[in-house]
Amino acid sequence: MYSDYELGKDMKKTTLSGFLTDVKALVKGIVLVANVLPILSGFWLALFFVDVSFFEYWDKFLYMTIGSVFLMAGALILNNWYEVDLDRKMGRTQERPTVTGNFSLQAVLTLGIAASALGLILLFFTTFEAAVYGFIGWFTYVVLYTFWTKRKYTLNTVIGSVSGAVTPLIGWATITSAYHIVPIMLFLILFIWQIPHTFAIAMRRYDEYKAAEVPMLPVVYGFDMAKRQTAVYVLCLLPIPMFLTSLGSFFVVVMSILNVVWAYIAIRGVFKKDDEKYANTMFFYSLGYLTIVFGLMIFLTLPIFQT
Repeated sequence: MYSDYELGKDMKKTTLSGFLTDVKALVKGIVLVANVLPILSGFWLALFFVDVSFFEYWDKFLYMTIGSVFLMAGALILNNWYEVDLDRKMGRTQERPTVTGNFSLQAVLTLGIAASALGLILLFFTTFEAAVYGFIGWFTYVVLYTFWTKRKYTLNTVIGSVSGAVTPLIGWATITSAYHIVPIMLFLILFIWQIPHTFAIAMRRYDEYKAAEVPMLPVVYGFDMAKRQTAVYVLCLLPIPMFLTSLGSFFVVVMSILNVVWAYIAIRGVFKKDDEKYANTMFFYSLGYLTIVFGLMIFLTLPIFQT
């Protein structure tokens, strides 16, 4: 469909690798994968807690996975379509096909709508609840975040965090109702985690966000305010392990240690002036934190650890 790229007024043939690179940029490949993984985690943990076999739900697993990928890809594509003017001003987004002109904006809009619709339809073949969570995530990201708050309010980070936090609920609800303490805690972990993580990114990319006039909190109110708010959000993670005792004492201890270390880094940063070092430390620690927490959840619920 897109074998020919539109480059300004000229049309020229592109290589397959170039096309795939543009598609990856259009759907923000790393972001897409990072949002699909919590869905798979929610699905896996639901299998464990409900004590059912994967093979009983393999068909729903396929609908869930493919539907989620399309729905999220559609949301990310629409985000690229709407934010093309911002992307032209930011160094890290110069290679996106909406900026280079490799894909026409009309084609991107059509693709975003089509992928979103297909993804939501496929999720309805799992459970109604899972599809509702999928729609909430899509609506929050596309309408409330991209179309409304990102260009106007520093609360854009908080609003956007909801869309990423509902992902494990989709996976869990594919098996059974997400009205359960574990998926609720997964939602809270992801919601809280995204805010310090995003603040760290905004600090590291301060000049780009400022040039694009995106009202990220560190840009509008300064690094000191961002660091104070980061500390508050990180402290909110401290009690969460106590609600996940069903995953075992080892998990509770490890997550508690990770929380305490992160809280120490966040609070210490409030009183230090090395903002660049602080932002890099918070960014990389947040990535490691989430990888360990969710990885440990999966690891500890593997069959080899069950009697």
